Amino acid sequence: MYDNLISLGITNPKQIDRYSLRQEASNDILKIYFRKEKGEFFAKSVKFKYPRQRKTILANPGAEKSYKEVHEISPNLRYVIEKLDQICHGDKIEVDIKQKILGDLRHLEQVVTRKIAEIEADLERLTAKDKS
Repeated sequence: MYDNLISLGITNPKQIDRYSLRQEASNDILKIYFRKEKGEFFAKSVKFKYPRQRKTILANPGAEKSYKEVHEISPNLRYVIEKLDQICHGDKIEVDIKQKILGDLRHLEQVVTRKIAEIEADLERLTAKDKS
């Protein structure tokens, strides 16, 4: 599943915490950060340099055809980023769902507490009415 990451020498993709991507001249620099181990001050990271792909495209499709050169992200890097997004954002989605469930539970707790108080107040009124 993570063949592109394994080909980079990353043997345990589940240890990946986050990544950054930046462009320097005609290269894309990918930096992958791993989760900190207990007792470490800094998280380990690895850096990879990908040359940008050069393409010549038609700039003006009119009568006078002119071409221009563009630089774009390498297809290999695109696949690696896709897998990194699955790893990094998958954890975030799971945390968001956990937070939503906890929020729903707290809300339900408040609703039940109010309803119990309302029922107890009704019982008190009934008891007070019976005594009079």
